[in-house]
Amino acid sequence: MKLFLFRNSFSYNLLNSYNFAFSSFTEDIDVFVGLNYATMSKEKEKQAIIKKLRNKYRLTISNESTFEEAVSFRLSRLNVFTVTGLFSIVLISLITILIAFTPIREYIPGYPDGQMRRNIEQNTLMVDSLIDELEKRDRFFEGIRNVVSGRDFDNTVQDKADSIVDPKYKGLQFTQSEDDAKFRKEHEAEEKFNLTLAGENKASGISSIHFFTPMKGMISNTYDEKMGHYGIDVVGPLNERISAVQDGTVIFAEWTLNTGYVIQIQHGKDLVSIYKHNQELLKKAGEYVRAGEAIAILGNSGELTSGPHLHFELWHSGKALNPENYIKF
Repeated sequence: MKLFLFRNSFSYNLLNSYNFAFSSFTEDIDVFVGLNYATMSKEKEKQAIIKKLRNKYRLTISNESTFEEAVSFRLSRLNVFTVTGLFSIVLISLITILIAFTPIREYIPGYPDGQMRRNIEQNTLMVDSLIDELEKRDRFFEGIRNVVSGRDFDNTVQDKADSIVDPKYKGLQFTQSEDDAKFRKEHEAEEKFNLTLAGENKASGISSIHFFTPMKGMISNTYDEKMGHYGIDVVGPLNERISAVQDGTVIFAEWTLNTGYVIQIQHGKDLVSIYKHNQELLKKAGEYVRAGEAIAILGNSGELTSGPHLHFELWHSGKALNPENYIKF
Protein backbone atom coordinates (compact mmCIF):
# COMPACT_ATOMS: atom_id res chain seq x y z
CA MET A 1 0.00 0.00 0.00
CA LYS A 2 2.85 2.39 0.76
CA LEU A 3 4.63 1.51 -2.49
CA PHE A 4 1.53 2.30 -4.50
CA LEU A 5 1.12 5.66 -2.87
CA PHE A 6 4.75 6.49 -3.54
CA ARG A 7 4.41 5.58 -7.19
CA ASN A 8 1.31 7.66 -7.55
CA SER A 9 2.94 10.73 -6.00
CA PHE A 10 6.03 10.36 -8.22
CA SER A 11 3.89 10.08 -11.34
CA TYR A 12 1.94 13.17 -10.30
CA ASN A 13 5.10 15.26 -9.80
CA LEU A 14 6.58 14.10 -13.09
CA LEU A 15 3.38 15.04 -14.88
CA ASN A 16 3.40 18.50 -13.33
CA SER A 17 6.99 19.04 -14.48
CA TYR A 18 6.05 18.06 -18.02
CA ASN A 19 3.09 20.43 -17.97
CA PHE A 20 5.22 23.36 -16.71
CA ALA A 21 7.91 22.79 -19.36
CA PHE A 22 5.30 22.51 -22.11
CA SER A 23 3.55 25.70 -21.00
CA SER A 24 6.92 27.64 -20.96
CA PHE A 25 7.71 26.38 -24.44
CA THR A 26 4.28 27.41 -25.65
CA GLU A 27 4.76 30.93 -24.22
CA ASP A 28 8.16 31.30 -25.97
CA ILE A 29 6.59 30.23 -29.26
CA ASP A 30 3.81 32.81 -28.79
CA VAL A 31 6.36 35.62 -28.14
CA PHE A 32 8.43 34.64 -31.19
CA VAL A 33 5.34 34.46 -33.40
CA GLY A 34 4.22 37.87 -32.07
CA LEU A 35 7.59 39.50 -32.89
CA ASN A 36 7.63 38.04 -36.39
CA TYR A 37 4.08 39.21 -36.95
CA ALA A 38 4.95 42.79 -35.83
CA THR A 39 8.02 42.87 -38.11
CA MET A 40 6.02 41.59 -41.06
CA SER A 41 3.31 44.17 -40.34
CA LYS A 42 5.84 47.04 -40.42
CA GLU A 43 7.36 45.79 -43.70
CA LYS A 44 3.90 45.51 -45.21
CA GLU A 45 3.11 49.08 -44.12
CA LYS A 46 6.34 50.34 -45.71
CA GLN A 47 5.61 48.49 -48.93
CA ALA A 48 2.09 49.84 -48.91
CA ILE A 49 3.37 53.45 -48.48
CA ILE A 50 5.92 53.02 -51.29
CA LYS A 51 3.24 51.46 -53.48
CA LYS A 52 0.92 54.41 -52.79
CA LEU A 53 3.70 56.86 -53.71
CA ARG A 54 4.34 55.04 -57.00
CA ASN A 55 0.69 54.56 -57.93
CA LYS A 56 -0.14 56.40 -61.14
CA TYR A 57 -2.97 58.91 -61.32
CA ARG A 58 -4.38 60.79 -64.26
CA LEU A 59 -5.19 64.48 -64.03
CA THR A 60 -7.63 65.40 -66.76
CA ILE A 61 -8.96 68.83 -67.77
CA SER A 62 -12.11 68.54 -69.91
CA ASN A 63 -14.64 70.83 -71.53
CA GLU A 64 -17.61 71.39 -69.23
CA SER A 65 -20.22 71.43 -71.95
CA THR A 66 -18.95 68.68 -74.28
CA PHE A 67 -16.90 66.71 -71.73
CA GLU A 68 -14.16 66.56 -74.34
CA GLU A 69 -10.74 65.91 -72.85
CA ALA A 70 -8.55 68.98 -73.31
CA VAL A 71 -5.40 68.20 -71.31
CA SER A 72 -4.36 65.06 -69.51
CA PHE A 73 -1.45 64.45 -67.13
CA ARG A 74 -0.22 61.16 -65.77
CA LEU A 75 1.17 61.70 -62.30
CA SER A 76 2.20 59.89 -59.19
CA ARG A 77 2.56 61.16 -55.64
CA LEU A 78 6.33 60.64 -55.75
CA ASN A 79 6.62 62.72 -58.94
CA VAL A 80 4.50 65.49 -57.43
CA PHE A 81 6.64 65.63 -54.26
CA THR A 82 9.87 65.63 -56.31
CA VAL A 83 8.76 68.39 -58.68
CA THR A 84 7.36 70.48 -55.83
CA GLY A 85 10.61 70.16 -53.83
CA LEU A 86 12.83 71.13 -56.78
CA PHE A 87 10.57 74.05 -57.65
CA SER A 88 10.69 75.27 -54.02
CA ILE A 89 14.51 75.08 -53.95
CA VAL A 90 14.82 77.00 -57.24
CA LEU A 91 12.29 79.59 -56.09
CA ILE A 92 14.05 80.13 -52.76
CA SER A 93 17.42 80.46 -54.54
CA LEU A 94 16.04 83.04 -57.00
CA ILE A 95 14.43 85.07 -54.21
CA THR A 96 17.68 85.01 -52.19
CA ILE A 97 19.73 86.21 -55.19
CA LEU A 98 17.12 88.88 -55.98
CA ILE A 99 17.20 90.22 -52.43
CA ALA A 100 20.99 90.03 -52.04
CA PHE A 101 21.99 91.78 -55.28
CA THR A 102 19.16 94.24 -55.95
CA PRO A 103 17.80 97.31 -54.12
CA ILE A 104 14.81 95.24 -52.99
CA ARG A 105 16.82 94.26 -49.89
CA GLU A 106 16.38 97.83 -48.60
CA TYR A 107 12.68 97.12 -48.03
CA ILE A 108 13.45 94.25 -45.63
CA PRO A 109 12.84 95.34 -42.01
CA GLY A 110 16.13 95.83 -40.18
CA TYR A 111 18.28 96.16 -43.32
CA PRO A 112 19.97 99.60 -43.66
CA ASP A 113 18.80 101.70 -46.58
CA GLY A 114 20.98 103.84 -48.85
CA GLN A 115 20.76 106.91 -46.63
CA MET A 116 21.77 104.94 -43.56
CA ARG A 117 24.78 103.43 -45.37
CA ARG A 118 25.85 106.90 -46.50
CA ASN A 119 25.57 108.12 -42.91
CA ILE A 120 27.68 105.19 -41.75
CA GLU A 121 30.39 106.00 -44.33
CA GLN A 122 30.30 109.69 -43.40
CA ASN A 123 30.56 108.87 -39.70
CA THR A 124 33.51 106.59 -40.43
CA LEU A 125 35.31 109.41 -42.23
CA MET A 126 34.50 111.84 -39.42
CA VAL A 127 35.79 109.42 -36.78
CA ASP A 128 39.00 108.89 -38.76
CA SER A 129 39.48 112.66 -39.10
CA LEU A 130 38.73 113.12 -35.40
CA ILE A 131 41.38 110.54 -34.48
CA ASP A 132 43.86 112.34 -36.74
CA GLU A 133 43.08 115.70 -35.13
CA LEU A 134 43.47 114.23 -31.64
CA GLU A 135 46.87 112.85 -32.60
CA LYS A 136 47.89 116.27 -33.94
CA ARG A 137 46.71 117.88 -30.72
CA ASP A 138 48.79 115.42 -28.70
CA ARG A 139 51.82 116.15 -30.87
CA PHE A 140 51.23 119.88 -30.43
CA PHE A 141 51.16 119.55 -26.64
CA GLU A 142 54.23 117.35 -26.79
CA GLY A 143 56.02 120.05 -28.76
CA ILE A 144 55.01 122.69 -26.21
CA ARG A 145 56.31 120.48 -23.40
CA ASN A 146 59.57 120.03 -25.30
CA VAL A 147 59.92 123.80 -25.70
CA VAL A 148 59.19 124.48 -22.03
CA SER A 149 61.49 121.75 -20.75
CA GLY A 150 64.23 122.45 -23.33
CA ARG A 151 64.27 118.89 -24.64
CA ASP A 152 65.15 117.91 -28.19
CA PHE A 153 62.38 117.94 -30.78
CA ASP A 154 63.41 114.66 -32.41
CA ASN A 155 61.04 112.75 -30.16
CA THR A 156 58.03 114.46 -31.78
CA VAL A 157 56.03 112.01 -33.88
CA GLN A 158 55.67 112.95 -37.53
CA ASP A 159 52.39 112.80 -39.43
CA LYS A 160 51.26 109.33 -40.36
CA ALA A 161 49.74 108.49 -43.70
CA ASP A 162 46.01 108.87 -43.90
CA SER A 163 44.21 105.62 -43.05
CA ILE A 164 41.63 106.21 -45.78
CA VAL A 165 43.54 106.18 -49.05
CA ASP A 166 42.38 105.26 -52.51
CA PRO A 167 43.96 101.84 -53.26
CA LYS A 168 45.18 103.03 -56.67
CA TYR A 169 47.41 105.65 -54.97
CA LYS A 170 48.95 103.36 -52.32
CA GLY A 171 51.86 102.27 -54.52
CA LEU A 172 52.46 105.74 -55.95
CA GLN A 173 56.07 106.89 -55.67
CA PHE A 174 57.62 110.23 -56.64
CA THR A 175 60.96 110.50 -58.37
CA GLN A 176 63.18 113.55 -58.63
CA SER A 177 62.96 115.18 -62.05
CA GLU A 178 65.77 117.00 -63.85
CA ASP A 179 64.11 120.39 -63.31
CA ASP A 180 63.72 119.67 -59.61
CA ALA A 181 67.37 118.64 -59.32
CA LYS A 182 68.46 121.81 -61.14
CA PHE A 183 66.32 124.00 -58.87
CA ARG A 184 67.72 122.34 -55.75
CA LYS A 185 71.26 122.85 -56.99
CA GLU A 186 70.71 126.55 -57.72
CA HIS A 187 68.99 127.11 -54.39
CA GLU A 188 71.74 125.38 -52.44
CA ALA A 189 74.34 127.45 -54.29
CA GLU A 190 72.54 130.69 -53.33
CA GLU A 191 72.32 129.71 -49.68
CA LYS A 192 75.83 128.34 -49.42
CA PHE A 193 77.35 131.68 -48.34
CA ASN A 194 74.24 133.09 -46.64
CA LEU A 195 75.88 133.81 -43.28
CA THR A 196 74.10 135.29 -40.31
CA LEU A 197 74.60 139.01 -40.08
CA ALA A 198 76.47 140.41 -37.13
CA GLY A 199 75.19 143.52 -35.41
CA GLU A 200 75.24 145.44 -32.22
CA ASN A 201 71.49 145.18 -31.61
CA LYS A 202 71.37 141.40 -31.30
CA ALA A 203 69.51 139.92 -28.37
CA SER A 204 71.61 138.14 -25.81
CA GLY A 205 71.77 134.36 -26.08
CA ILE A 206 71.01 134.07 -29.80
CA SER A 207 74.01 135.84 -31.33
CA SER A 208 75.52 132.52 -32.41
CA ILE A 209 72.36 131.17 -34.05
CA HIS A 210 72.36 130.85 -37.83
CA PHE A 211 68.98 131.64 -39.38
CA PHE A 212 67.85 130.31 -42.72
CA THR A 213 66.45 132.95 -45.11
CA PRO A 214 62.65 132.53 -45.30
CA MET A 215 62.48 134.01 -48.82
CA LYS A 216 64.74 135.94 -51.17
CA GLY A 217 63.28 139.27 -52.22
CA MET A 218 63.18 143.03 -51.78
CA ILE A 219 62.22 144.59 -48.45
CA SER A 220 59.34 146.99 -49.02
CA ASN A 221 58.62 147.90 -45.40
CA THR A 222 61.14 147.74 -42.57
CA TYR A 223 60.81 147.02 -38.87
CA ASP A 224 59.34 149.96 -36.93
CA GLU A 225 58.43 149.35 -33.30
CA LYS A 226 57.05 152.87 -32.81
CA MET A 227 54.56 152.43 -35.66
CA GLY A 228 53.53 148.99 -34.41
CA HIS A 229 55.13 147.24 -37.37
CA TYR A 230 56.94 144.42 -35.58
CA GLY A 231 58.37 142.80 -38.67
CA ILE A 232 59.45 143.36 -42.26
CA ASP A 233 57.63 143.02 -45.57
CA VAL A 234 59.49 141.07 -48.26
CA VAL A 235 58.17 141.36 -51.83
CA GLY A 236 58.60 138.42 -54.16
CA PRO A 237 56.96 136.62 -57.09
CA LEU A 238 53.60 134.98 -56.53
CA ASN A 239 53.70 131.29 -55.54
CA GLU A 240 57.28 131.62 -54.21
CA ARG A 241 58.10 129.09 -51.49
CA ILE A 242 58.56 130.25 -47.90
CA SER A 243 61.01 128.33 -45.71
CA ALA A 244 61.39 127.89 -41.97
CA VAL A 245 64.26 129.91 -40.47
CA GLN A 246 65.05 127.30 -37.79
CA ASP A 247 64.06 123.85 -36.62
CA GLY A 248 60.89 123.95 -34.58
CA THR A 249 57.27 122.96 -34.02
CA VAL A 250 54.33 124.64 -35.72
CA ILE A 251 52.16 126.15 -32.99
CA PHE A 252 49.67 128.01 -35.19
CA ALA A 253 48.56 127.49 -38.80
CA GLU A 254 45.19 129.07 -39.52
CA TRP A 255 43.34 131.75 -41.49
CA THR A 256 42.89 135.21 -39.98
CA LEU A 257 40.77 138.06 -41.28
CA ASN A 258 43.46 140.77 -41.37
CA THR A 259 46.61 138.83 -42.25
CA GLY A 260 45.17 135.85 -44.19
CA TYR A 261 46.94 132.52 -43.83
CA VAL A 262 49.38 132.72 -40.92
CA ILE A 263 51.86 130.16 -39.65
CA GLN A 264 53.88 130.43 -36.42
CA ILE A 265 56.81 128.23 -35.42
CA GLN A 266 58.22 127.76 -31.94
CA HIS A 267 62.02 127.30 -32.02
CA GLY A 268 64.59 126.59 -29.37
CA LYS A 269 65.93 129.24 -26.98
CA ASP A 270 62.45 130.82 -26.68
CA LEU A 271 62.36 131.99 -30.31
CA VAL A 272 59.17 132.33 -32.35
CA SER A 273 58.96 133.13 -36.08
CA ILE A 274 55.75 134.35 -37.73
CA TYR A 275 54.88 134.28 -41.47
CA LYS A 276 51.78 136.17 -42.68
CA HIS A 277 49.75 136.84 -45.89
CA ASN A 278 50.45 133.37 -47.35
CA GLN A 279 48.49 131.94 -50.20
CA GLU A 280 48.65 128.37 -48.89
CA LEU A 281 50.00 126.66 -45.78
CA LEU A 282 52.04 123.48 -46.25
CA LYS A 283 52.24 122.52 -42.57
CA LYS A 284 49.71 122.09 -39.78
CA ALA A 285 49.79 122.80 -36.08
CA GLY A 286 51.76 120.20 -34.17
CA GLU A 287 54.08 119.27 -37.03
CA TYR A 288 57.84 119.44 -36.63
CA VAL A 289 59.81 121.25 -39.35
CA ARG A 290 63.48 121.57 -40.21
CA ALA A 291 65.39 124.73 -41.08
CA GLY A 292 64.96 125.53 -44.78
CA GLU A 293 61.91 123.26 -45.14
CA ALA A 294 59.02 124.69 -47.18
CA ILE A 295 56.17 125.71 -44.89
CA ALA A 296 53.98 127.99 -47.04
CA ILE A 297 53.44 129.58 -50.47
CA LEU A 298 53.79 133.36 -50.93
CA GLY A 299 50.46 135.06 -51.48
CA ASN A 300 48.28 138.10 -51.00
CA SER A 301 45.72 136.91 -48.43
CA GLY A 302 44.01 138.98 -45.75
CA GLU A 303 42.53 142.46 -45.68
CA LEU A 304 45.72 144.29 -44.57
CA THR A 305 47.75 143.65 -47.72
CA SER A 306 48.60 145.63 -50.85
CA GLY A 307 50.16 142.91 -53.00
CA PRO A 308 52.03 139.59 -52.91
CA HIS A 309 54.51 139.79 -50.06
CA LEU A 310 55.66 138.08 -46.88
CA HIS A 311 55.26 139.78 -43.54
CA PHE A 312 57.92 138.16 -41.36
CA GLU A 313 58.32 138.63 -37.60
CA LEU A 314 60.92 137.26 -35.19
CA TRP A 315 60.25 137.18 -31.44
CA HIS A 316 62.53 136.27 -28.52
CA SER A 317 61.22 135.78 -24.97
CA GLY A 318 58.08 137.74 -25.82
CA LYS A 319 59.97 140.68 -27.38
CA ALA A 320 59.93 141.56 -31.08
CA LEU A 321 63.29 141.60 -32.91
CA ASN A 322 64.36 143.30 -36.10
CA PRO A 323 64.81 140.38 -38.55
CA GLU A 324 67.34 142.40 -40.63
CA ASN A 325 69.80 142.21 -37.74
CA TYR A 326 69.87 138.42 -37.96
CA ILE A 327 68.93 137.40 -41.52
CA LYS A 328 70.10 138.48 -44.93
CA PHE A 329 67.17 138.80 -47.35
